[in-house]
Amino acid sequence: MTYSHSKRCFDLFVALCAFLILWPLILIVALVVLVRDGGPLVYSHNRAGFEGKAFTLYKFRTMNPVSGDVGGDHDALRITSLGYWLRQTSLDELPQLWNVIRGDMSLVGPRPLPMAYVDRYSHEQKQRLMAMPGITGWAQINGRNALSWDEKFTLDTWYVEHASFWLDVKILFLTIFRVMQRKGIVHDSAVADTTMPEFLGNKTQPNHKKVED
Repeated sequence: MTYSHSKRCFDLFVALCAFLILWPLILIVALVVLVRDGGPLVYSHNRAGFEGKAFTLYKFRTMNPVSGDVGGDHDALRITSLGYWLRQTSLDELPQLWNVIRGDMSLVGPRPLPMAYVDRYSHEQKQRLMAMPGITGWAQINGRNALSWDEKFTLDTWYVEHASFWLDVKILFLTIFRVMQRKGIVHDSAVADTTMPEFLGNKTQPNHKKVED
């Protein structure tokens, strides 16, 4: 069995088991979000998957919804108190188990980014699209949002070149410890945003528009 086939079997088995075990927690989080922040419960967004193909990513909503162009509004003004806690504990990522079961994502791989970023990648950065996107990845256990975009992409491409079953297992176990430590969740930027600033590729004009990671 090839690595890709064994990886898919492993992903499906673990995701199904996790869903069966964690469904009470998922239901509780959904109810708390509904009571505290109202609807919608789930944030969905088009992301670039394997080979840059679009899919819909799901996660529990952590920000107040906005309409139209938010301009210079920062995440710190939109994120809810509950949403901040969900991000700190990574519980907002639980709906992505459905993405794994559907085959949109893997448990381990480069984090899926907005479709708009694909055309902004350099040739080297596009290599990250040659692996199935993951709930966690090599960049996530080595800094997450505390890293610059260049550092993230370097780690992502390293993973694509060195991917193996045992590396995936290592990343999954290290992810548990990183979540417990709650490190790298906030990006160290001038505006102290709670997520990464928009990736502009070779563009130099500042843009504070954000997308939930």
